[in-house]
Order: sequence, then structure tokens, then C-alpha cells
Amino acid sequence: MPGQTEPPGRFGRSGRPKSSGCSGWSGWLGRSGRFGPSARSGQLGRAQPGQPGRSRRAARTGWAARTGWAVVVGAVLLCAAAGGASAGLHGADVRRGPVPGLAQEHARVGAEVRVTSDPRPARPGVRGSHSTPATLLINADITEVAAPDGRRTRVRTPVLLMMVSPGDDRAAWQGLLPSTRLRVDGRLSPPAHQGERLAAVLRVESEGPPRITGNPTAVQRAAGSLRSGLREATDGLDADARALLPGLVVGDTSRVPPDLHDAFRDTDLTHLLAVSGANLSILLFLLIGPPGSALHSERRGLAPKLGISLRGTALLGGAVTLAFIVVCRPEPSVLRAAACGLITLLAIGTGRRRSLIPALAAAVVLLVLYDPWLARSYGFLLSVVATGALLTLAPRWSAALQRRGMPGRLAEVLAAAAAAQAVCAPVVVVLASRISLVAIPCNLLAEFAVAPATVLGFAALAVAPAAPPVAELLARIAGWSAGWIAWVARTGADLPGAEAPWPGGWAGAALLAGLTVLAVLLAPRFARHPWLCAAAALLLVLVVVRPAPLARVVTGWPPPGWAFALCDVGQGDAMVLAAGEGTGVVVDAGPDPRSVDRCLRDLGVTRVPLVVLTHFHADHVRGLPGVLRGRAVGAIQTTGLDEPPEQAAFVRRTAAEARVGTVRAAPGERRRAGPVEWQVLWPRAGPGGVAAVKGGGGPNDSSVTLYVKAAGGLTLLLLGDLEPPAQRGLLHGPAELPRVDVLKVAHHGSAFQDTGLLDRVRPRLALISCGAGNPYGHPSPRTVDALRAAGARVLRTDTDGAVAVTGAGRELRAVGRS
Repeated sequence: MPGQTEPPGRFGRSGRPKSSGCSGWSGWLGRSGRFGPSARSGQLGRAQPGQPGRSRRAARTGWAARTGWAVVVGAVLLCAAAGGASAGLHGADVRRGPVPGLAQEHARVGAEVRVTSDPRPARPGVRGSHSTPATLLINADITEVAAPDGRRTRVRTPVLLMMVSPGDDRAAWQGLLPSTRLRVDGRLSPPAHQGERLAAVLRVESEGPPRITGNPTAVQRAAGSLRSGLREATDGLDADARALLPGLVVGDTSRVPPDLHDAFRDTDLTHLLAVSGANLSILLFLLIGPPGSALHSERRGLAPKLGISLRGTALLGGAVTLAFIVVCRPEPSVLRAAACGLITLLAIGTGRRRSLIPALAAAVVLLVLYDPWLARSYGFLLSVVATGALLTLAPRWSAALQRRGMPGRLAEVLAAAAAAQAVCAPVVVVLASRISLVAIPCNLLAEFAVAPATVLGFAALAVAPAAPPVAELLARIAGWSAGWIAWVARTGADLPGAEAPWPGGWAGAALLAGLTVLAVLLAPRFARHPWLCAAAALLLVLVVVRPAPLARVVTGWPPPGWAFALCDVGQGDAMVLAAGEGTGVVVDAGPDPRSVDRCLRDLGVTRVPLVVLTHFHADHVRGLPGVLRGRAVGAIQTTGLDEPPEQAAFVRRTAAEARVGTVRAAPGERRRAGPVEWQVLWPRAGPGGVAAVKGGGGPNDSSVTLYVKAAGGLTLLLLGDLEPPAQRGLLHGPAELPRVDVLKVAHHGSAFQDTGLLDRVRPRLALISCGAGNPYGHPSPRTVDALRAAGARVLRTDTDGAVAVTGAGRELRAVGRS
């Protein structure tokens, strides 16, 4: 009441009255330890110099110091012992029972399993000429195993289920919930790496839908229903928002395509695709109000507006945390996110950051004891160091920025992003051997949209079972924020200098950490010189944006007047024929969209009048989305043999999604684009458009072969992946094959080459596209020697990088970007 006097001790450090319910919340938060015995000793009962009390006090202080060190050492030894015991018990589950032995024998078994995770699709990849089949991965515990001799054993062994090409039953497998019990048949194999939490990999060979022997628990059914409701509510959103919103809210990344995931990785925004402590912090901020108000009577948020006391708020916050864990799955990563989120919330809400470092340490110890495998998890390490940085570095950096005139909120956000990036970047280097130059600005731009997307997404999830139309409306509004985050990630990743290579391993991490510390120490000095800071910022912008004229001057790539360029796409093929300013004809797209997209961006190609796919092997066509990304493409030309059929279907599907037409290459047809013209030499007419060659007729021998002429009379022969039978057929065609200046060697320089063809064309330059350390031995030394014996200079992408050809006649030269 106004004018009423509060009793002593009712006021906090701010001088404002505390809420009467502070005992519940302050018990959660703990005490800061600000007013300890040392603070009180300076007030009353101080011993005078020369009095005996002084020596006794010194003795007590020394004893306390020795006792404190003993406690610390004892605590460390106790934690180490507990960790060892917990690791031993958990490791016993991996080694116990017959499953590990059966895995070493690659035995076929029948098993009863209990699902422990949501099914997740494996990232598609390329192995040679084929792409990996669609695969679902499911973590599970084997509860009973039937060995090949019929003996059945009750066990509890963690395994990874692999369901390859589930086909029409994919939806049924993807809909499995944790705690569901199944009966499966399959073949066991050892895990890919020793020391994993898995005892084996079980490749499921059961056909049809999953054979369910036990339904999931009621809690998992409820959580699954909520997650399903959120996915249904997002069905009407744009592709990126539809894929991203469930990931932001509950960590459901089943819809996130590989290219979007790559964009988040390149910009160091991957933490938004997983359940993080920020999700929980946002929800609790909504409950208790803005930072600093949790202990005060004028606290804000939904709880006081609903008349909930501070004790009730604490209990409600605990309930929210429990619901968060259940909906997002009670897996170690979710538990880690909940613990770190609560600690971060307490730090921001109370300002007692120093006292929360022990709380963070205690949380880490408890989580590692609960799941010792976290000690080997880079994700766990990133969470811990990022949280520690937010508690220690971010407040100091924010205060320093505010002292220099930066607005408070902007200073906090910038300091938090910089601190997290500073401590996480060395860890990322160990894994990826690269650093992101756009991580901090991208995190800043995305930060403002994370809270609206998360809050509205959780609201849509909560109301979806009762009011689907309302959930759809909330999801549509949240989709604007999610779409913005996806745009930030894609735009940042598309910048030419978004990431830079860096030495990998712990040596590279130590180097980056040392440079980061040096930069932090020198930052105050640089801040005194605004012009120097502006010059450094401008230099960073130029490095990231890399304007084409400046990049050409600095790097020499691409060389002026280039006519042909062989892209470095690893073990695959992708070539570009210059067809005017910013225009290029693309022949093959390689196995990886990111690699061919980067190559085209470096070459400055924004318009592609024609994409020629010589044949449908994955190492030539899987990069097609990278060619189509952000470019005006006229048409896609393919060979007449639709093999392998799944890759041909992929090309048609990708072209249809981009609204680009497809045509077949016609034998003998001629085309022109700007200064470059070409003729289709192969395949010749035959059944189904396939050349009729003895011993040939497969996908390689159906490769579209081009004879190209560029300005100045420069000539190029592109052989695709022709094998010797087709090469001989090309050599003995109706028209005599002329000599050429440049040869794109067939099939990545394999040993299967027709020497007669090489003697006929006698190229001056021979270009080989192959991946470093590929398992096929490409290029063959015999082929390289034969080319050099024929007078050709051999350049290969595995050692020379991308290769560009310029000039003609005596001015002909090739420039490698190694």
C-alpha cells in the first residue's frame, strides 16, 4: 500500500521492494555470495594492528585456503571417479550380449527392438556413378535377438536401424514414434567408428510396413500428435518456411533440404536447426517478463498479468521445461539444451553471471554422468563453450560497446554473437577445416526473427489439436520470420567469400584461438582509431563480397578472355563454355550442387542458354540444382538413354521444379551461343537413341560427345565418359575427326582409352576432371603417359584445381586455380 513501511530486509540491491513470493524463485536462482564474511569483517569487531586476533585470523585464513584446495581436489577426484563408473556402466550396454559378436560376423538375425528416436532420412550422396539410395535411420535398443542358429537371447543393446529404399512404405516408417516396439529381420554389421554408443548397425531387410508389436507410450503419442499438428499447420507455407519452422520450434528437420542445410552450415546458423537453450529461454522470458524483473514486484510477463505468484511462476516454469523436453523428445541433446537454456535465462534474468559459472559446471557434470557419450560430442562441447561465453565474455563486451556509445540492446546482441562465435569457431575448425566470415552478421540479422518464429510456432503447436485453422494462421505469421531466417542463410552462403579455408585439426584450432585472443587484446587500441576500424571493416566486406573486377586482379581468376573452364567438382564432370558476358553453356553438372554453383559464381556466369548432360550418371547430373540456382537457364539437353532410371527421373523432376524444358540431343545437330558453336558427334542414331556399338550401349557409351569451336579457331572435344568401343565408333564415323586444341579426357582419365583416338586428335592440352584421393585410381598413369607421349600438356583438377583455357594458336594457354 502507498506509504506503508516495509520491514527490514525486504529490499533487493536495486532498492525496490521484492515480491512476497520471492522465496520460490530465489531458491531456484541461489545466492550471489556478494556479502560474505570478508565483507562483514571490515565493519565491526575489526582487530587492531599488533593485537593477537590478527595472527589468529591469519592462521584461520591459511587453514581455510588449504581446506578449500583440498575440497576442490576432492571434488575433482570424486567427479572423475563418478564419470569413470558411469562410463563403464554405459559402455557395458554396448559390449554386453551376443549382438557385438554377431555384428562382427555380419550375421542375419531376427530382433525385437524398441525405437528410441524419431526416424530421420540420411543425407543423399554420390558414390561413383550412382547416388546413395533413400535411407531412413532410426536409433533403437534390441530387446531380444534370434541368432542364425535359432537361439533367442534377451538383451538391451543400442543399435542403429537402417531402412534402405522403403518405397511406398516410407510414410509408415517415418511415422514411428519413440518407445514403439518392432519386430525386424536384417543383417548386423559393426558400427562405422569404434567407441560409438552403438553396438551394431542393423540393416533392415523386412519388406512392407513396419511390424509393430507394441504401441508407443501415451506421452510419446501426445508429443507426436503435437509435432504432427505443427507440420500440418505449415503445409501451406513457402518451401523454405515450411521446412524451417518445425526445426526452429521442436528440432524437426525432416523437411529441410540439403541445400538449405548447407546454407545454414556455411553461415554458422546450424544451431537454429536443432533444439537449443534459446528456445526454452524465449518461452520462459514470455512467462516471467524482460531480463532483470524476475525478483521485483514490478516484474512483467504473462505470469503476473494472470495473477500468478513468484512461487507459482517458478513451478509453472518447471512445467514448461518438462513439456519442452517431452515435445522435443527426452534425448540427451534436448536435456542438454534445457539445462543450458535455464542457465542462460538465469544469468540474463538476475545479472548474477559469475555465480552461475559453478551452476554451468554442475549441469555439465550431471549431464555427462547421465550420458557419458556426451563427453565425445562436439555438439555438446559447442553448447557448453557458447553458454560459458554468454555468461562471461558477452556482458563485458556489451558494457565496453555501450561505453563507446552503442545502444544497449544492439550492444548486447552484438556482444553475444561475437562471444559465441569467438569460442565456437576453433571447435568448428576441428570438424570442417574452414571459418565463416559471415557468421556474426548473419546471426545478428537472424536473431531478430528467432523469437517471433519460436513463440508463434509454439503457439501453433499448442492449438493445432483443438483449432487447426488458428494454428494455420499462427504458422503463416510465423512463416514470415522463418522465411526471413532462411533468406539470411541463403544470401550469406551465396556470397563468394562466405567462408575461408583454414588448417584443420587441433593445431588449426589452436592457431585460430591464439589469433582470436590477440584480436581481442588489440581491439581496445584499434577502437581509438576510427579510420583504422573503418578500413578493416571495408577490407572484410571486400573479402566477403569479392567484386568480380577486384577478385580478378587479386587472384588472377578467371583469366581475361577465357574460352573454356573445367570446374573442380571432385570426382565428377562439369565444364563451362564462354558464350558472352556473364553467359556460359554448361556441360555436365558434377556430383555436388554447391561445387558447381561456386564455380559458376567465380566465373561470373548468371545466364545459361543450355545445360548439356552427357549421360545420367550421378557424378554428372546430381549438381544440376546448383546450376539452376539463381540463374536464367534456357533448356536442358540430355542423351537418349534413360539409364540409370532414378537419375533420369531426378533430372526431369529438378527441371520441372525449375520450370526449365528438357530436349534430347540429336545426332549431327549444330548449335551456337554467342562466339561459341558446337556439333553433336555422338551418340549416333540407334534403338532408343543409343549408339549401336559392339560391346557398348551402356550409359557411358551413350554420352553426348561435342566438337566445339570458339573465337579465334580454338577447338575442343568433349568425350563425356565414352568407353573404348564407343571411342572407336567415333573414330570410324562418316566424317573424319579432326585434330583439336583441347581434349576433355573421357571417364576422368581412366585406363580404358582408345589409343587410336588419342593419336588422331593429338590435343595440345588434355584436361582431366577427377577428385583428390578417389578410390578408382583416376587418372590412370598409363593414360597420362599416353597423352604426354602424344605431345599434350596434361592438367587435372585433383592437383591443378579448376582449369581455364584462353587464347588460340600460339597464344593458347591453360591456367589452373590450385
